[in-house]
Amino acid sequence: MGAVTAQSRGALTGVLAPSPAAASPEAPGPLKGSAHVSERGQLGARSRLPAKLINGGIAGLIGVTCVFPIDLAKTRLQNQQNGQRLYTSMSDCLIKTIRSEGYFGMYRGAAVNLTLVTPEKAIKLAANDFFRYQLSKDGQKLTLFKEMLAGCGAGTCQVIVTTPMEMLKIQLQDAGRIAAQRKTLSGQAQLSGRGGAQPPVEPPAAPRPTATQLTRDLLRSHGIAGLYKGLGATLLRDVPFSIVYFPLFANLNQLGRPASGEKSPFYVSFLAGCVAGSAAAVAVNPCDVVKTRLQTLQRGVNEDTYSGFLDCARKILRNEGPTAFLKGAYCRALVIAPLFGIAQVVYFLGIAETLLGLP
Repeated sequence: MGAVTAQSRGALTGVLAPSPAAASPEAPGPLKGSAHVSERGQLGARSRLPAKLINGGIAGLIGVTCVFPIDLAKTRLQNQQNGQRLYTSMSDCLIKTIRSEGYFGMYRGAAVNLTLVTPEKAIKLAANDFFRYQLSKDGQKLTLFKEMLAGCGAGTCQVIVTTPMEMLKIQLQDAGRIAAQRKTLSGQAQLSGRGGAQPPVEPPAAPRPTATQLTRDLLRSHGIAGLYKGLGATLLRDVPFSIVYFPLFANLNQLGRPASGEKSPFYVSFLAGCVAGSAAAVAVNPCDVVKTRLQTLQRGVNEDTYSGFLDCARKILRNEGPTAFLKGAYCRALVIAPLFGIAQVVYFLGIAETLLGLP
């Protein structure tokens, strides 16, 4: 999911941007000032770090709560393979999930995200700001290449938390799909055996795993590496995402900047975040499909298994065609855009600054 940062495309006044209103999701906001700042100014900028991280955490928590059902539909759509399709679309997936698992079935795995979203955002925030600051020490405006380099660094650091979070979340999200598939196949088998004369007897529901159980089992069987299965695929998704998102947002946001040199209006930053986030999400969706398949531990009946990234990509292309790499793409776009919009609102209101009593 998305993260939130606030940094200058031009000359920086410190590691962090001092104005909460100039902050925007995963992208820098325009700042005034000289590259040669006093030590006092740098310390003042750094003092915004707690507020910035709190705002990022609040935005992440609200965002996860609002868009998690769409993310669940994305995971289930990406995991279903040809011949085993239970869902035809996002809405069909959500309706069937509510019918079979209840309303809160749409939030399976949300607790993992709610727990880890704040440290995930904190790492990405700090990393992006750090790299942008280091790359702008010469006092020159960041070039497109340097913006992409900073985004690359932030995406690389983020996977420390993202990989285990996604690993656990995917198992919990997909458990309902596998249970529904087995129930459907069991009913079909019983109808075939009885000639359709009697209604099928429903098999007992398998116990649903919990995040604690999954973590314990993975650590016991594979060690810490078990939680980092799919790390390479996560890097191949998150690093390109950040490389696309950071500079795209910064340049879109710059288009709406007033001639007076003031920061862009709130609605411009909001729209720039939504557009840049959605574009980046769709651009890296093929890697997200492969990552989801690789990190799924339980397979449905007759579903392929994979030995690595290239093996997974090859089997998907051969068995399901190139369009399979776009499964769940519109779901990802619908997830990412509101996340950045929510982050914009949180930063614009300056919730953390109010809580901490900062000016």
